[in-house]
Amino acid sequence: MADSKFAHNVFFKLKDDSAEARQALLDGCHEFLTKHDGVDFFAAGVLADSKREVNDRDFAVSLHIVFKDRAAHDAYQVAPRHDEFIVEFKDNWETVRVFDSVC
Repeated sequence: MADSKFAHNVFFKLKDDSAEARQALLDGCHEFLTKHDGVDFFAAGVLADSKREVNDRDFAVSLHIVFKDRAAHDAYQVAPRHDEFIVEFKDNWETVRVFDSVC
């Protein structure tokens, strides 16, 4: 799978889980985490109103980025805008869960 796409999915649980805090994080995702080299797909959203037994509801905001390859993901992880995002928003993160996969 050397030429596989690299999917990076992040789920944020917030200390302040207000609608305003969720929107601020979404806006930050769009400001700092879009338009990086090698991104094939980007989406950020909030927890859906879906209450099936199989749904994990332990997050407020989700981030989904598919990179053209692992190298593009690795470059994103050390990009200055990615670091700025972390500094700007980390104080409101209760937990951050990251799920990376090749596809």
